Amino acid sequence: MDLSTLQPAAGSVSDRFRRGRGHGSGNGKTSGKGHKGQKARSGAPRPGFEGGQMPLYRRLPKRGFTNINTKEIVSLNVSALEVFEDGDVVTVDTLMEVGLVRDPHDGVKILGNGELTKKLTVKVNAFSAGAKAKIEAAGGTAEVE
Repeated sequence: MDLSTLQPAAGSVSDRFRRGRGHGSGNGKTSGKGHKGQKARSGAPRPGFEGGQMPLYRRLPKRGFTNINTKEIVSLNVSALEVFEDGDVVTVDTLMEVGLVRDPHDGVKILGNGELTKKLTVKVNAFSAGAKAKIEAAGGTAEVE
């Protein structure tokens, strides 16, 4: 290690260019702002300002809202559980291993579409009434995890 190889830590130095330090620097006098005009002066308008015209973000209609408390539940039909063997315990982790669920987000809910012929113990976040009935009719159990 010697002085010629020293350099600052990554990300510690941002804009090193010194504006307005004489014409020899290549960026003296007007400091890259050109001659006169609103953008050359201090207190230039904020981004999105359109010179007093109604700005675009106020011209566009605003509809609805985004609920910050919403949950993203992954739904899965009873018929998809046929890939498991008779007597298996089905959890969110086993559903991910098989590839039925990629990202469980806020939970997994089993819906009642299709038929189930195998006796399974299903442990997920929620069940529809029809799905619970079909799982129990096949001899299995539906447990809320």
